[in-house]
Amino acid sequence: MAPNESAENYLETILILSKKLPVVRSVDIANELGFKKSSISIAMKNLRAKNHITVTDAGFIYLTGEGREIAETIYERHELISKWLIRLGVPEHIATEDACKIEHVISKESFAAIKNIITQ
Repeated sequence: MAPNESAENYLETILILSKKLPVVRSVDIANELGFKKSSISIAMKNLRAKNHITVTDAGFIYLTGEGREIAETIYERHELISKWLIRLGVPEHIATEDACKIEHVISKESFAAIKNIITQ
């Protein structure tokens, strides 16, 4: 079953944080997203149940292969759509916000078509 938008955002955030930090913890995710640690704990429990992440005894969060694949797909969509909207003249803060919404609902086919046009 495909993850929902909220799960995709968490996975994407874990991916981004893992590029910046030596380890990712719930508190890092809470700080990045501005959510309460209790909300993050529930989300991490759900992601762990779906085998999208693993959590060590020390509380370090790692993406599984499946979780990383989802996160990288969403992150690629976000980056490409943001850059495209900026190139079209949309102010950066609006382009980033809109990309955050579009990245979750765009079909694989539409994204592939946009990516093909942009990368030509």
